[in-house]
Amino acid sequence: MISANNITLRVGKKALFEDVNIKFTEGNCYGLIGANGAGKSTFLKILSGQLEPTKGDVAITPGQRLSFLQQDHFKYDAYTVLDTVIMGNARLYEIMKEKEAIYAKEDFTDEDGIRASELEAEFAEMNGWEAESDAATLLNGLGVDTEFHYTLMADLNGSLKVKVLLAQALFGNPDILLLDEPTNHLDLPAIEWLEEFLINFNNTVIVVSHDRYFLNKVCTHTADIDYGKIQLYAGNYDFWYESSQLLIKQMKEANKKKEEKIKELQEFISRFSANASKSKQATSRKRALEKIQLDEMRPSSRKYPYIDFRPNREIGNEVLMVENLSKTIDGVKVLDNISFTLGREDKVAFVGSNELAVTTFFRILMGELEPDEGNYKWGVTTTQAYFPKDNTKEFDNDLTITDWLTQYSEIKDATYVRGFLGRMLFPGEDGVKRVRVLSGGEKVRCLLSKMMISGANILILDEPTNHLDMESITALNNGLIKFPGVILFTSHDHQFVQTTANRIMEILPNGTLIDKITTYDEYLASDEMAKKRHVYQVSESDAEDN
Repeated sequence: MISANNITLRVGKKALFEDVNIKFTEGNCYGLIGANGAGKSTFLKILSGQLEPTKGDVAITPGQRLSFLQQDHFKYDAYTVLDTVIMGNARLYEIMKEKEAIYAKEDFTDEDGIRASELEAEFAEMNGWEAESDAATLLNGLGVDTEFHYTLMADLNGSLKVKVLLAQALFGNPDILLLDEPTNHLDLPAIEWLEEFLINFNNTVIVVSHDRYFLNKVCTHTADIDYGKIQLYAGNYDFWYESSQLLIKQMKEANKKKEEKIKELQEFISRFSANASKSKQATSRKRALEKIQLDEMRPSSRKYPYIDFRPNREIGNEVLMVENLSKTIDGVKVLDNISFTLGREDKVAFVGSNELAVTTFFRILMGELEPDEGNYKWGVTTTQAYFPKDNTKEFDNDLTITDWLTQYSEIKDATYVRGFLGRMLFPGEDGVKRVRVLSGGEKVRCLLSKMMISGANILILDEPTNHLDMESITALNNGLIKFPGVILFTSHDHQFVQTTANRIMEILPNGTLIDKITTYDEYLASDEMAKKRHVYQVSESDAEDN
């Protein structure tokens, strides 16, 4: 068990946490949620001892070991992959290295023998002889092939490093496991493996994630950070959302009844306080009035943008025809003879590991790249709005947010444009901020404003959920579900894909296309998808070799 006792953390004059008391018990997985800036990662750092609170303390059951997901991807560059994983259990790794040093001595003394014997006993007690095989099992489960196990961390790419650091956190059956955004940069098989691992993990887990599907799958409890306090709910993310909305509704209804009662009492007192025969009743009602307390309806620190894509023109029957499209990038054929036709009600999710192929395809459709072979044709009634994965060029200027968005609006009116910005959580004073200095999430909200103001009836979105908090992802998700036009998109957010798409396309590593009229969950469960997963993992290994 791990508990936070009267935790307060002040940053300057601002209190990020104020007298937080919470216990995390064995056998449960807690999803730590909250708006961007609420302090989720900071709270994990306090629990792990990486950050000292201003007041209060963290208590861990004596003898229990805590492990957390390292965020520094370069910290272990001088070590092999296997050593890095085993270092997740610091004491076990320390014993291994001390043993090696003793046995490497040329002048082995009696004292060395005694010490070696003590270390061997402790090593055996910690299942040290199984350490390498246990580490290898974790690595293989996450998709780090055996050929990399003795490679230096410095020689791995970013996605493999993330998997190794995750294996390090999971290694040795820690009593308390803290995970900050563990699914970031993981491929689908690795995420599925991690979900099963955590579902079967019997100790305490506290996880921060923007992936709603992941939280729903693994969490038994939800810890909600809002205004420096943490409220604990039994249940996963969806249960928390429904419960919190129901609580707000009940409080509003209760307050409405109390306000009606207050009004009734006030009217009686006003009418009869000067009437001698009614004075006792008026006094009684005054006492009753004093006892009525309205429930405090403190607004949440969460802010949901208002995302609503409204096409200026209804789309016709002819939407998009793609015929025999091929493209080679840096000597690799990323698109190989792609053909399909879109219907007016299609919402297409591009899934799988071949992200370069999807980005290339979207750029061809938007006229930014030319195909090597084949062609495509948009219907005459269509208009397109595009969300690029790399938005660097969009914001490489000194325009203010208002001026930046105005250039894409048919109506060149500042008030009209600010209305769109306001919906996307940019208040009036933010309109004069330079787009060059915006955060990743702010840039995404600007691009979504641009797409809304365009009035397009076809939306093309390349990883729009990157950099967004859960509130913004939820708002975008809802906006796309009710959008009456056609959508082509890609996202790593499982729930986002499942609830938005009615058609799934996967461009395989060899550049060919799988095209299915189905939901995402049905596609993942299909026999064809199961056969492709091997290709998915092999393609990653091939990329490493290249």
